[in-house]
Amino acid sequence: MTGMSWHPLERAAVVAALREAGPGAPTLCDGWRTEQLAAHLVLRERDPLTAAGVVVPPLAARTERRTQEVGARAATPAAWEALLHRLAEGPPVWSPLRWAGDPAQLAEYFVHTEDVRRGGADGRAVPGRPREARHTAALWTALRRMAPLLLGRAPVPVVLTDGDQVLRAGPRGDAPATVHGDVGELLLWAYERPAVAHVEVTGSPEQLAALEAFRPQSS
Repeated sequence: MTGMSWHPLERAAVVAALREAGPGAPTLCDGWRTEQLAAHLVLRERDPLTAAGVVVPPLAARTERRTQEVGARAATPAAWEALLHRLAEGPPVWSPLRWAGDPAQLAEYFVHTEDVRRGGADGRAVPGRPREARHTAALWTALRRMAPLLLGRAPVPVVLTDGDQVLRAGPRGDAPATVHGDVGELLLWAYERPAVAHVEVTGSPEQLAALEAFRPQSS
């Protein structure tokens, strides 16, 4: 499996998590239950105009409306399974995401899998998923790629570390705050899911207060 892509494993994981949870279950995505989250993932790969609303504010309302509509159609068991089948199939051949690989897909599917797994009332009690070393390395690559975007506006310098790998983010500074945890938990913290991320944040009282405002631990 040398040189393999890891996002197909995360795609399978999110399909499995959605199937286990069923339609109508809570997720960590505000305003979305499992059927809307599944609809989002399908539309992201199959409806470019709808997908554009995730990053283009003028299209955001249309994107949300379309996501709600597609999700609402999955009310019956047969329709729910059909939606999951489309998700499991992956992007059609004409979609750029068919060829984008891990850079575009790995973090997306990892985070949304955890949105389902940890979407209940005590999401932080849900343990992380075991993985092999190369999968962990791929997640570190994804985190390093996305950190400048996700943490570029952090109020203080930040170091993300699992005790081995170290990633600096946010503004420059000689005395950064530290966020320590498994790379999957660091991804969740960086992707605005700190309330369920199994991380330890250390720093000065001022740094901790600033990071709490930036990534609130309470939902």
